[in-house]
Amino acid sequence: QVQLVESGGGLVQAGGSLRLSCVASGITSGIISSINVMAWYRQAPGKQRELVAGITSGGSTNYADSVKGRFTISRDNAKKMVYLQMNSLKPEDTAVYYCNADVRIMLSPSFANYWGQGTQVTVSS
Repeated sequence: QVQLVESGGGLVQAGGSLRLSCVASGITSGIISSINVMAWYRQAPGKQRELVAGITSGGSTNYADSVKGRFTISRDNAKKMVYLQMNSLKPEDTAVYYCNADVRIMLSPSFANYWGQGTQVTVSS
């Protein structure tokens, strides 16, 4: 009933920047009632998926130690979007990046967790 769609991935040289975007939409227009935490995760080949950054509806953020000072997460509640600005990229940032969100749909008493399909980020040395 809810889709998360990421965009903005690609190939960049080390030291470069990329901005990822993710929009939450309902299969039926207006079905999304509220969105709590939105986050970005990443998964490199042969590794477990890991949290990169998260942001609450009120704007509180948290980051993985490996990206602090380089990545910035933000969101636009009205547009139901979350962004990840990635600066000073390193080859070890290469991974598939996934958008994740806790979404409550109309007439539902609780939040459900959703994942996007992922977008590839490749950083060349």
